[in-house]
Amino acid sequence: MKIAVLLTCFNRKEKTINALDKLMQALSTVSKSVSLKIYLTDDGSTDGTGEAVKLNYPEATILQGNGNLYWAGGMRNSWQEAIKKDYDAYLLLNDDTFVSTNMFTQLLDTHNYSLDKYGMGGIYLGSTKDLETGLLSYGGAKLTNKFLFKYQFVEPNGKIQNCELGNANIMMVSKDVVSKIGILSEGYVHGVADYDYTLKAVAKNIPVLICKEYCGTCTDDHSDIYLTFPKKTFQERLKLLKSPLALDFGSNLNLMKRHFPLRVPFVLISAGFKLLLPNLYVKLSNLR
Repeated sequence: MKIAVLLTCFNRKEKTINALDKLMQALSTVSKSVSLKIYLTDDGSTDGTGEAVKLNYPEATILQGNGNLYWAGGMRNSWQEAIKKDYDAYLLLNDDTFVSTNMFTQLLDTHNYSLDKYGMGGIYLGSTKDLETGLLSYGGAKLTNKFLFKYQFVEPNGKIQNCELGNANIMMVSKDVVSKIGILSEGYVHGVADYDYTLKAVAKNIPVLICKEYCGTCTDDHSDIYLTFPKKTFQERLKLLKSPLALDFGSNLNLMKRHFPLRVPFVLISAGFKLLLPNLYVKLSNLR
């Protein structure tokens, strides 16, 4: 199987090299059946990340961003370059995710399962653990309440499981999927482009599957920034709301418009409430 590995990076040289080293260790266990080509977008790094990757992995294609691509834009950029050639699948990998040696075995097993059960390739999610807590950090989730956009992450249990939302920390996409729904959509700057992609797939009856076992480690670095709002000025809160590296409200609003349009008025009102009355929001949150 020919697989294109897609990454984007910004000033994480050591982590990015470590992530690729772990990837190659995993490849060594299936080297007779899998070949890889790396496509990495360096979105304006100043620490020499792109150069270091090229030095360590000269066969990699290094693409230069303009410093404003962020995660979603950088991944689209890598993917757009990769689809110029013929690959059986595309592996989206975060540069702070360290894959396990079993990852390719898990992904290939899930791919074969998809072909046997659904007659087509799908999207396959490799779940990750947080190194410090040992708990599930990223993977696949099932919606529990569409109007409230509530969801529950699904832990690997030794069986391949279906889901609706997926993190692209480790996400392999069959070429069958790309032929039906393309690559990551425009309209997303940093986050939730992966959620949009898996929701688009589910809407087209494309299987979105979680591998049987954990496939790597990645630290969960997300927190409820809204809880810090009471200590900040209005302008600071507004900046966080708009920032792609904080709340990325524009991308999240696009996700709601495209998949849960009935939620849009609620989302707008809720954002205003958190922005203008942060103390009340925190108090109500503590009552949950």
